[in-house]
Amino acid sequence: MGVLGNLPVAVGPALGTNAYFANAVVGSNNSGRTSYETALGAVFLEGIIFVVLAMLGVRAWLARLVPRSIALAAGAGIGFYIAFIGLSPSDGQKSCATSEIMRSPTMWLGIFCGGVVTIYLMLYRVKGAIFFGIILVSIISWPRPTPVTYFPHTPEGDKNFNFFKKVVTFRPIKQSAGVLNFDYSDGHTWIALISFLYVDLLDATGTLYSMARFAGVMNERTLDFENSTLAYSADGISIIIGSTMGSSPATAFIESAAGIAEGGKTGITAITCSFLFFVSIFFGPIFASFPSWATGSTLVIVGSLMAKNIVEINWGYLGDAIPAFLTVIMMPLSYNIAYGLIAGICSYIALNIVPAAIRKLTKNKVSPPDWDRKDVYWETQRAYLVPPWMKRLAKGDKQFWKGDDDTEIYHDDIYHETEAESVSSRRSGRLRSTNDTSRFDEKSFAEDDDGSENNHKSHHNVGSIPLDSSAILTIEK
Repeated sequence: MGVLGNLPVAVGPALGTNAYFANAVVGSNNSGRTSYETALGAVFLEGIIFVVLAMLGVRAWLARLVPRSIALAAGAGIGFYIAFIGLSPSDGQKSCATSEIMRSPTMWLGIFCGGVVTIYLMLYRVKGAIFFGIILVSIISWPRPTPVTYFPHTPEGDKNFNFFKKVVTFRPIKQSAGVLNFDYSDGHTWIALISFLYVDLLDATGTLYSMARFAGVMNERTLDFENSTLAYSADGISIIIGSTMGSSPATAFIESAAGIAEGGKTGITAITCSFLFFVSIFFGPIFASFPSWATGSTLVIVGSLMAKNIVEINWGYLGDAIPAFLTVIMMPLSYNIAYGLIAGICSYIALNIVPAAIRKLTKNKVSPPDWDRKDVYWETQRAYLVPPWMKRLAKGDKQFWKGDDDTEIYHDDIYHETEAESVSSRRSGRLRSTNDTSRFDEKSFAEDDDGSENNHKSHHNVGSIPLDSSAILTIEK
């Protein structure tokens, strides 16, 4: 991901998909409908399909079809998802639903040393603030005779401490590397493959776009980022390589936001992360002894940074607001990014297709009162049928894999500068008219009882102009 896509995004086994892989597909002790070796073969074929879809531009094309409100909500939803992971119980710790939540010393250690201290360092823009917070809490938690120790005098604590004392160790891959079975004759194998494919397609696409937006490398004109095709291909290649090592499907990690929050903007961040992952193979006892309360507050902080996308969502039109809200809320509650995107996209289609059809049948005479507040999206899209890298290759460009889609010439000149400026002006006008007031005004929910002019004017926002305003009449004249 760092070398090909130049993105500060780490790649590893997807936490939702690996549970499905282990429990539903393979089963306990290989008791599922598909053997472990055959399941790895399905993952291998899925990775190949991913690379093909990426090279043909299908993944980028699907991502462009996602409405702007859903795309923004996905980033915020991932932020809430990350925060939810940080607040979830782990390693036997008390959850938020228990009555003893405020009595756990490890919780208070994580809040103050891992959370408050980290935020103070971030306020003064200290480089590595998040890393220092994790290290501080971990070092405090390693001594045994303390109330916050990670190694209590219990059978489990003794086992973890004995492993921690090894410091350096190495466990060779004996039973999982290179054991793929490419027998696809069983229908259950294809069911597993299709499930892996659509979940990872939505999950990885949503994560990559959200991380690119969070890193500030998203092109707002094309709603794409540079080297997106190579980034998607790298994601598929990671799935292929992971299957040969015995791993479930890999995907872009949402925890990459922690590195982006520390200033990571390029692929050097991902390469550094991969190097540290390699080092962790030998220093597993140390890295495995970082307690969950050392990283929980960090995830909450990073989640709060990603939630800023919420302010850019168009809350003034219910057709945009409700799908965006469902996207945000479903990601942490379902513990799955793909499910959040499915909920948002399906609700967006259900809420907008009927009003759009009625407008078309009535020639725009019957419209929702707030239709003019609807978020303009496809009018600003630059469409193409052939992936830009193919066009560069056809022109003889020796570095056809490099380039910014924003400089490409598109097949039917769908994108017009004047139209884009008009759309941008209308959106800015709507934002200005509702800057200091609620995006929902009385006109959206109540009809004028007496029809008086004064009453009618009171139904508009402070900065908006009524349709019967003399200013508009003067302009028309």
